[in-house]
Amino acid sequence: MTNRPPEPVIARSLRLNLKGDWGTANLHRVCGWISQELTDRCGPYTQVAIWNGRGFIDSVRAVGRGEVDIALTTPAAFTTAALDGSGVYDGEAYPDLRALAVIPQRDRLVVGVHRSLGVTSFADLRDHKPQLTVATSVNDGINHVGIAGHALLAHAGVDVVGWGGSFLSDERPFESFDHVLNGRANAVVHEAVMLPHWQQFGLDFNFLEVEESVLCALEEQYKWPAAVVADGHFPGHAAFRTLDFSDFLVLTRLDLSEDIAYAIAWVLGETRDIIEGQYRHMPPERSPITYPLNPHAMGQAPIPLHPGAARYYAALPTP
Repeated sequence: MTNRPPEPVIARSLRLNLKGDWGTANLHRVCGWISQELTDRCGPYTQVAIWNGRGFIDSVRAVGRGEVDIALTTPAAFTTAALDGSGVYDGEAYPDLRALAVIPQRDRLVVGVHRSLGVTSFADLRDHKPQLTVATSVNDGINHVGIAGHALLAHAGVDVVGWGGSFLSDERPFESFDHVLNGRANAVVHEAVMLPHWQQFGLDFNFLEVEESVLCALEEQYKWPAAVVADGHFPGHAAFRTLDFSDFLVLTRLDLSEDIAYAIAWVLGETRDIIEGQYRHMPPERSPITYPLNPHAMGQAPIPLHPGAARYYAALPTP
């Protein structure tokens, strides 16, 4: 490669705290990648700690409150409300949050109901008021899946408990998908649509397009964007609109040293083959990280870039 941004060299030794996910999922992998490649380019006594987390609001707050230097959260766009303390961040704003990179993950939050219920739209749900057992994540003020899933259903006029139903609430998608695959749930509200579980139960479920009025209300109140699930992504299903749940956001604060911010952005952009190699056994559209990574796109964040990271993206050759 020619005319690439210069490789960083930081002579001093660093001590940094990163925060990822529960420990074995994709956010922790990215943290390990950053840790390895950054340490190779810093002073000999550099130490990087990776803290377990959940990858949602807890990550944003940990950075905003100064508990860690860098964290990953998903979906990326959900962080915009933290800048001014709106939406789910009401009462606690973090105007100094800055992005280092966006790691692409094409994802959506999807509502599915078992075909036996005879429901193909939210209008059908409101008309029939079936007894639902919904597999989703915990709605505890931290987990973005649980928060968004409950908010979507409420704005769509779906009263699960009032209609005699219930929620099966767990932390991770695998637990929710087990409920569906084992027949304990007749509805699902979740993300991670690239995982094979959806293909296993997809033929037995109808996936519901979210009404435009609901999507507009969610964007206005929470700053959550909408997106399309592609035609045929689920077996036998046409394209439909729902909430966008895409991308991992690598977060820091404005007070992170500029050379460190540049170095991390450089690592993410210039050593991307390291992380891509962990996912190439899967087709890109079914991969938890949507490869190949494009450094130009990685610099297009929903919140302002850290000046050091911005310096790296500005130095990229014109595509």
